[in-house]
Amino acid sequence: MKKEKLNATQSHLPEHGPIDENGREVLLSLHNVDITFGKGDNAVKAVKNASFDIYKGETFSLVGESGSGKTTIGRAVIRVNPCSAGEILYKGVRISGKIPRSLDREVIRNIQMVFQDPAASLNERATVEYIISEGLYNFHLYENEADRIHKVENMIEEVGLLPEHLTRYPHEFSGGQRQRIGLARALVMEPELVVADEPISALDVSIRAQVLNLLKKFQQERETTYLFIAHDLSIVRFISDRIAVIYKGDIVEIAEAEELFDFPLHPYTHSLISAIPIPDPVLEKNKVLYTYDPSIHDYSEDKPELVDIGHNHFVYGNKKEIEEYKAIREKGERLKSVTILGPDDPRPEKPVEDTTVSKEILDAPLHDTGSFWLSFFSFFLPILGLIAGAIFKSKNYIRNFKACKKGAIAGLITLAVVLVIFALLLLISVL
Repeated sequence: MKKEKLNATQSHLPEHGPIDENGREVLLSLHNVDITFGKGDNAVKAVKNASFDIYKGETFSLVGESGSGKTTIGRAVIRVNPCSAGEILYKGVRISGKIPRSLDREVIRNIQMVFQDPAASLNERATVEYIISEGLYNFHLYENEADRIHKVENMIEEVGLLPEHLTRYPHEFSGGQRQRIGLARALVMEPELVVADEPISALDVSIRAQVLNLLKKFQQERETTYLFIAHDLSIVRFISDRIAVIYKGDIVEIAEAEELFDFPLHPYTHSLISAIPIPDPVLEKNKVLYTYDPSIHDYSEDKPELVDIGHNHFVYGNKKEIEEYKAIREKGERLKSVTILGPDDPRPEKPVEDTTVSKEILDAPLHDTGSFWLSFFSFFLPILGLIAGAIFKSKNYIRNFKACKKGAIAGLITLAVVLVIFALLLLISVL
């Protein structure tokens, strides 16, 4: 991932990005990016130390289960989600954090996103024509009115809709049709980078190939680059140049598409590939599903990191695991990700369900909210607040306990200060 860096503080984008040691132009780079939501005890780190490069003209896919941080990274690239640590570079220029307005406009013009929820991302009060034309208006990307109409009508037809749909409103369309409108809105801008967040998940099977062919057409004609966010590995395998696998905010593996499917070294990648449905119902019934268990890793002392094990293949692990991954990869034997049982093979025992988490959820108090009023009353009645806090703690109302404790301590400190001031005034009056 070493490359020549440009000035990361300039106010305009250069014509070309930095070139890496293999002669590829690096369009987008994430360097040790953390993304955190909330503050204090409620802070949640959605993305942890994410680092990867996307080269011009390629399709880089980001895959993982729901809630793993895929969309969070995509929104950070278009500057919706702020980075709590690290930086994002576009053509070698830092675009995360506070940047000049001129650079911000160039980023908006060059990076477009197809959002996961088309219903929430489209203006319900605007016609489809205006929704698709809005970017053209803002950046004046048309010669005259006839040229604008031609671009909009051509784009709406390419995503599988009709010109007469332009006068309608988003609520008049199905979810799949709204997704195509969002796709048209992004592609009509002719961006250099498209962040496609589940762009075909809401589409009918019959239209998916059409949309994927459209994306490929733009890539071939205009060297459009894609950050393709998905969870369907069966699709990702055939459209991606490289794939990154993310698990609970950590990038656990990055490799070229065929390399990843031939050598899924990280156990989580193995589990994702084993979960790909097989069209044959008999084979699917006899397939052994591999389940990833994060407790197999011991990171208490030897901390993990994303390491290049060769063959442009990055895997997340500690030193011991990395050595094991390297040894497996150097053998050069394709790994078997899917196991199909024969009629005479013994069936694996059904794992005992772990009810620990559900039991904890059921045991958790419903009204443990840590209400402001508990702190308020504990401030004025600190002794009662401490007693109430002790009762809350014994009943596992931890947030309510903290609220009572916080208010009571503040009340006792305030009371002590008042008493000290009163004593001093009394002493002065006596003397």
